[in-house]
Amino acid sequence: MDKTLEAILWKMMRTLFKAHPWHGVSIGEQAPAQVTAYIEIVPTDAIKYELDKMTGHLKVDRPQKYSNHCPTLYGLIPQTYCGRRIGAFCAERTGRTDMAGDGDPLDICVLTEKPIHHSDILVQAIPIGGLRMIDGNEADDKIIAVLRNDEVYGEWRDISECPKNLVERLRHYFLTYKEIPGATERRTEITHIYDAAEAQHIIQLSREDYLESYGEFETLLNRALAGGEAEAQAMRA
Repeated sequence: MDKTLEAILWKMMRTLFKAHPWHGVSIGEQAPAQVTAYIEIVPTDAIKYELDKMTGHLKVDRPQKYSNHCPTLYGLIPQTYCGRRIGAFCAERTGRTDMAGDGDPLDICVLTEKPIHHSDILVQAIPIGGLRMIDGNEADDKIIAVLRNDEVYGEWRDISECPKNLVERLRHYFLTYKEIPGATERRTEITHIYDAAEAQHIIQLSREDYLESYGEFETLLNRALAGGEAEAQAMRA
């Protein structure tokens, strides 16, 4: 297909149709040092929202249990996937042999001093570290990032600059948001808090998992468009 026509078709599609937050939004040209984040939950939400992976719409998952509210913006990094590489890296770091990725986009928490009351938005974020969380036998990493150009947090580049009580609030939320008070067995655990370099490595692994599982959508669609054009020409001949 002619490259000019191809570019026009893509421009029309992006104008007419909303991009799927997971597949249709770019992770960002500066990834993994800076990434696009799709925000599903803000700190004031009493309802847990999450992306419906089939439709790309934000849906209600469940009311937040008890009094737990996520203390940061929370969402996902587009065009990432927690697959075999994420599971293997978690196994390497923890010494376990039964780990797998959770089969979802990579989660991200974004710190900002500004109150943002609306989810279903895109922000630019700079990863500074993360929590190695395990849910059952699945790696469920939580990347911690700062909002780009934030007046208070925007200059941070590593989790060592983050106050310990803020990290502890995040740990407490993720260790308890699925738990029933009084339960004797904990479903989730956090084995490590890691730095910016490791967070970037995990983002890169999740990007590789995504490309392996879903491929480059534009390449596949370009092939389909080219095939349709060839078929139309054959019918006209």
